[in-house]
Amino acid sequence: MPRVVRRPRSAVRRPVTIAVVAVLVLVAGYLVAAAVVPFAPASASTTTYSAPTTSVPDLSFPGYGATAVEATDFPESLRRSGDTKPRSIASISKVVTALVVLDAKPLRTGETGPSIAFNAEMQGLYAKYLAVNGEVAPMPAGLKLSEYQTLQVMLMKSANNYAGALAIWAFGSLDAYDHAADAWLDRQGLDHTTIDEPTGLDAANRSTATDLVRLGQLALANPVVKEVVGTKQVTVPGAGAIENSNKLLGLDGVEGIKTGTLDEAGACLLFAATYERGGRTVTVVGAMLGGVDHDSLDADVQRLLRSVADNFQVVTLTHAGQTFGTFSTPWQDEADAVARTASEVLVWGRTTVAAKTHLDRVTLGTKGERVGSVRFTVSDHAPVTVPLVLERSIDDPGVWWRWTNPFQGA
Repeated sequence: MPRVVRRPRSAVRRPVTIAVVAVLVLVAGYLVAAAVVPFAPASASTTTYSAPTTSVPDLSFPGYGATAVEATDFPESLRRSGDTKPRSIASISKVVTALVVLDAKPLRTGETGPSIAFNAEMQGLYAKYLAVNGEVAPMPAGLKLSEYQTLQVMLMKSANNYAGALAIWAFGSLDAYDHAADAWLDRQGLDHTTIDEPTGLDAANRSTATDLVRLGQLALANPVVKEVVGTKQVTVPGAGAIENSNKLLGLDGVEGIKTGTLDEAGACLLFAATYERGGRTVTVVGAMLGGVDHDSLDADVQRLLRSVADNFQVVTLTHAGQTFGTFSTPWQDEADAVARTASEVLVWGRTTVAAKTHLDRVTLGTKGERVGSVRFTVSDHAPVTVPLVLERSIDDPGVWWRWTNPFQGA
């Protein structure tokens, strides 16, 4: 009878134990690996942006002469009607005179400048210009005024003898002024403007309506000129009580700038007005040439200004909390990327708006955390960028989901 060899129980259990341990190690390794494996970023999708709509401006232009108007800082707003060729501009010429003189003899705000002694040549201009029905102001013998006071009489009363005297004082002669004015116009790019003398009594002083809009903007950019043309009345020693010839000053936001009247030119006005729109101050500058008289021209300017002002619009680019994208996770969690703040811009007339959304790589995140941005491109306006944030948190799904969905988020 063969002999039965019995193996110790420990020898039998050893392979089983090893197998169990191996399985346990594998299970533990799986559980650990599944629990700690990093998630890949959530998938991100952007939403379609619906751009706001704006209208085409309908402006109230007169049916005569030449007109141009523009809202400063809104280049798309430049509009014109009538002639495009240079026309006689009459006393609007005195705005050029003021700026050319101040270029040579600058004044700061609050300064009155040097004293001007009006000599015999300057005093003789009174009779010269009066003989051709030009506007003049008294200039008694021995009169001395500051540069600022002389500018007041010239621009507010439109006194031709003060315009001529100022040019002679600054440049030595009217011919020298003519050369200085030509050089200044070239530097400013006013290529369609011709100035032969400082008063505007010569019909050869000509410009286009669009050039004059630029001239008006230059005038407003000079604080001394802006202050003078915005003054209604003043008393100047020797010249008397001076009242601004611009009867629209202070009406409908009008703050200047200069009237002009000449048989060859008709009634003319270089004008500017300010309005509060969309929480900011906007300035409209325009020129209207060739009117029958100043009463009817002033009424036409007011109608035009109202139509320009009515075409300012506040365009909402986005509301706070507006959705521009969505993050989706493997564990079926979703969170929107929304605008952190509202954003709006002030525009004029028809405007196009486009939006480009950028979403960051996001795995987990807390509510309000920045996760991207949206950049708005607005025609004739600087781009606007708005941060995007999570509308709600994206939380870790927890160990149980990781164990029951092995490596799905990796």
